[in-house]
Amino acid sequence: MTGEVLISGAVADTLKCVRQSVPLGHWAVGVSGGADSVALIRLLVQCPSVHPHVVHLNHETRGPHSDGDAQFVAELAAMLNLPCTIALRSAVEAGMSNLPANPSARYRQVRFELFRQVVQNDNLAGVILAHHADDQAETVLHRLLRGAGPAGLAGMAGQAQVAGITVLRPLLAVRREALREYLNSIGQCWREDASNQSDHYARNRLRKYLAGRGNLAESLLRLADASAAYRSWIVQNAPHLAQPFKAEALAEWPDMLARHAARRWLETGSGNREELLPAVLDRLVLMCRDVATPSRQQFPGGILVVRKKGVMRIAPVC
Repeated sequence: MTGEVLISGAVADTLKCVRQSVPLGHWAVGVSGGADSVALIRLLVQCPSVHPHVVHLNHETRGPHSDGDAQFVAELAAMLNLPCTIALRSAVEAGMSNLPANPSARYRQVRFELFRQVVQNDNLAGVILAHHADDQAETVLHRLLRGAGPAGLAGMAGQAQVAGITVLRPLLAVRREALREYLNSIGQCWREDASNQSDHYARNRLRKYLAGRGNLAESLLRLADASAAYRSWIVQNAPHLAQPFKAEALAEWPDMLARHAARRWLETGSGNREELLPAVLDRLVLMCRDVATPSRQQFPGGILVVRKKGVMRIAPVC
């Protein structure tokens, strides 16, 4: 549970947490060079049944500093005798289309495309990411401020399917300070990204706001736990919609279940999950319930939804 966070100094418990959360097998591991991902890879190499493959995306946004991150990760992987894949963002983007204009969403899609390629090419079980308890608190606060519903406030899942690959987040019960204490205890350095201090990014502003407000972070984590239980019930009970489907198949369900079904259906046509906010989902539900609404509407990810003779479908955009 995300609310049961580890305190600084619980290095042994941190390792136990990782060992219990990661099934045996060969896994890609996202390593940026920052403290969190460096701690993750150092913890994983202590798990005999886990075989990590280091993956790093050079975002090419900070010139020599980005190149320095890539070099640091390559040297760390070599020191640990681990296979390593490092790619340039521009090279990965060259094979992609319909990328969002928002930089954060764009970089996220590119990262997951790289993970997908490595997982597929090397026949790996999935990818392991270093999101921790403080990241979870930031995520919940961010979604709360953006108007997310209870399901969205569950935050990140410890295990999920993203872009067609299995994603594990074994550190969601671990606080940021515990990871840094672990690195200091083994004499392992890491890279600091100066852009993480910039107030230009909403995530950074939220991180600074939560710093020193431990009680608020813990409350947000408890909210995530409660919302996760709610989301689990929704997932189990919401209808699965075909492509195409009859409008009445969605219109007759209660709002909470209809909204989740709408999200699941829209995600099949768009990889841009972050923009599927409650207001967007309600718009699709209303299309199904009210024939007076426009029969052709654009949705995030550049998809066009068409209602014709009571049937809903995703139409190609000309």
